[in-house]
Amino acid sequence: MAADGDLENLVRESAVAYIRGDVDTYQKLIHHSDDYTLMSPLGGAVVHGFDSSPEALQSTREMFRSGEASVDIEQCYQSGDLTVLVAVERQHGEVTGLPDQDWSLRITLVFRRTPSGWDLVHRHADPLVHPIGFGRLAELSRGAAG
Repeated sequence: MAADGDLENLVRESAVAYIRGDVDTYQKLIHHSDDYTLMSPLGGAVVHGFDSSPEALQSTREMFRSGEASVDIEQCYQSGDLTVLVAVERQHGEVTGLPDQDWSLRITLVFRRTPSGWDLVHRHADPLVHPIGFGRLAELSRGAAG
C-alpha cells in the first residue's frame, strides 16, 4: 500500500532540508506532535518531545551542511488515522565538520492524521544501512564503541 502522496513528499522534502541544516524549511514541512518520541541514530535514551528552542535549531543549522538526500520508502502501513513508513534516507553531506560522507539511515516514521495535516509522532533512525558483523554488533551492544 502506498502512503498518501502528500505525506511521501513531506518526508522526502524534509530529509533534503534537514541534511542541509535548513531547519526552518524542515519545521514548515514536518509538525511534531506534543507526544513525539525519537530513537536517535546515535543511540541512548528515547527522547520525548521535539526541541524547537532557538538554541537547538541553531545547533542543527551548524551541525549539518551542504548535504543531499533521497528517501526510498520500503513499506507503508495505514490504519485509521495512523501511517507508518519504513524507509531508507540515502544521504551524504558535511556533518559536525567532517568531510562529505555517507550519512544514510534506516528509518521508521509514525504519523497521525489531524485536522490540520500529518503530525510526526515517532521517528526511529539507525545508521545500519550497511551490514555489520556480530563482533561489531556485540561491541555496540556493550557500549564499547562510544
